[in-house]
Amino acid sequence: MLGSQWGDEGKGKLVDILARQYNMIARAQGGANAGHTIYNDEGKKFALHLIPSGILHESAKCLVGNGVVVHCPGFFEEVDKLAKDGIRCEGRLFISDRAHLLFDLHKEVDGAREAELAGGMIGTTKRGIGPCYASKATRNGLRVADLMGDPGVFAEKFRTLVADAKKRFPEVNVDVEAEIKLYTEVLKPRLIPYVTDSVSTINKAYRAGKKILVEGANATMLDLDFGTYPFVTSSNPSIGGVISGLGLAPQKYGAVIGVAKAYTTRVGAGPYPTEIFGQLAEDLRAAGYEYGTTTGRPRRIGWLDIPALNHACDVNGFTSINLTKLDVLTGLDEILLCTGYKLDGKLIDYLPSAVKDYERVECVYEKFPGWQEDISGCRNFNDLPENARAYVQRCEDLLQCPIIWIGVGAGRHAMVVKNT
Repeated sequence: MLGSQWGDEGKGKLVDILARQYNMIARAQGGANAGHTIYNDEGKKFALHLIPSGILHESAKCLVGNGVVVHCPGFFEEVDKLAKDGIRCEGRLFISDRAHLLFDLHKEVDGAREAELAGGMIGTTKRGIGPCYASKATRNGLRVADLMGDPGVFAEKFRTLVADAKKRFPEVNVDVEAEIKLYTEVLKPRLIPYVTDSVSTINKAYRAGKKILVEGANATMLDLDFGTYPFVTSSNPSIGGVISGLGLAPQKYGAVIGVAKAYTTRVGAGPYPTEIFGQLAEDLRAAGYEYGTTTGRPRRIGWLDIPALNHACDVNGFTSINLTKLDVLTGLDEILLCTGYKLDGKLIDYLPSAVKDYERVECVYEKFPGWQEDISGCRNFNDLPENARAYVQRCEDLLQCPIIWIGVGAGRHAMVVKNT
């Protein structure tokens, strides 16, 4: 299940709904820059970052794959919060021994890089995600397996990592020996029960006939290769990142679900063709509570962008779509839907790869009459107001991909299932 826009599409909710039907829920990429907000049957809100959303279901096992970057202190903060709410993680939650460790060092480097960029800032969450993936690519990063091994070797590798970072950013301040002690003496013993050979674990589950659900983080338009580069995340939130981030071969996936809001949002800088400004943006932001789960930052708001969504469909091969937050559009007199792009006055059938060109595209819109009825109690497609059905149907026709699930409220079960 993958995000198809600029993130924050509401992936966690459908994962949570479907999780009870699955034996294993897995994360493949990203880190604590992801934020999935879900609600239990009592309406209690949970904000998860590293831990897969399926953790609320006692019958499901959860796996943090090799493609994820893991900040151990943050991981245990989540574990402890869940424990206070009576949710057991040990024995149900596992971390790949191939996953890279994200240190506070990486967070400091992230902040230093953003400050250096000044007016050209990417708008990262400053959670250290990019610098950690950079360490991975530079091949001086440390993995969970390093922490599980010889503490002396781990310590020497960590000292080398810090020394390398300080050559580039001398202002980075790290108490190296204190960090080594924290990881080898405090975090390692606690982490041991969670560590697994994830490639073996997930493939054994597959061969045993277990149902596996992969929970995407971030989204296709933030993909390092297919998104609005350089205003992207530092991993591949598309289908390729799932395969490399779990070691589960492509022919083993039975379906690929794309999650898209009935409008769009994005955080941070970067091109955003359908962006809405002024009071309407403020109203939609308030109605959808569009503030980052991880950072609390207000999200930018825009109309649904079909060209961008079709791009995501092409890249990922979606077999179905979950359209979320349709209820947020309730009360609007008119709804716009971007159906195409023009560049230099000519219709184009692709997303420009150069940011400067993408910033210049002109959106082609179709207009739809809105609806005033409260749709949060709807559970069948025909229960929706006629204008809401017409909007959803037009989206489906343009995407040529079935929209099966339609989010109509914040509650766990506020979901319409559309027969196709």
